[in-house]
Amino acid sequence: MRHGKKFNHLKRKKGHRRALLKNMACALIEHKRIRTTLAKAKALRIYLEPLVTKGRTNTTHSRRVVFSYLQSKEAIKELFGPIATKIGDRPGGYLRILRTGFRKGDSAEMCIIEFVDYNETYSTASGPKKKRRRRRGGSGTSNEAAAATETAVAETAVADAGDVVENAVENVADAADEAVENVADDIADAAADAAEDVKDA
Repeated sequence: MRHGKKFNHLKRKKGHRRALLKNMACALIEHKRIRTTLAKAKALRIYLEPLVTKGRTNTTHSRRVVFSYLQSKEAIKELFGPIATKIGDRPGGYLRILRTGFRKGDSAEMCIIEFVDYNETYSTASGPKKKRRRRRGGSGTSNEAAAATETAVAETAVADAGDVVENAVENVADAADEAVENVADDIADAAADAAEDVKDA
């Protein structure tokens, strides 16, 4: 039964699970990117991100707390050194999970878990930052922009409607002229026929 199960136990007992996450965390800190299953990656992100936050404050207490989880001096040096300086301005969300498909043997869903700041492909430091769009109507600039857009759209629609009306009027006038010419020709033909009939009589 899963009473009170708030996290994935990964089908392992506590000691095995802690050893697994510790080794994976050390490997991720060393290589900045590892390939694993999706379930393990999600568990590792929950395990490692608080330690990365601890690594931002370089004190003896923080080092001892993180060392109690990782048990690796090399990982501690890397975490409190280059990684801490690189992620200093980021307010959380240090790791990214990219799904890569399914494993052939058992069809387990695979992924790559990596540090966000160490992947230059997805970094937006060089490009322009996107502003978050909010649905609230509190800012006046957005309302003015929306009103200007609506006005421009209405003016365009009115101009298009005027063109359509002008074309329709021209078409109706041409059709009326043709109808009048046809009726006049028919009357002239009928009068000529009538005159010929009178002469014959």
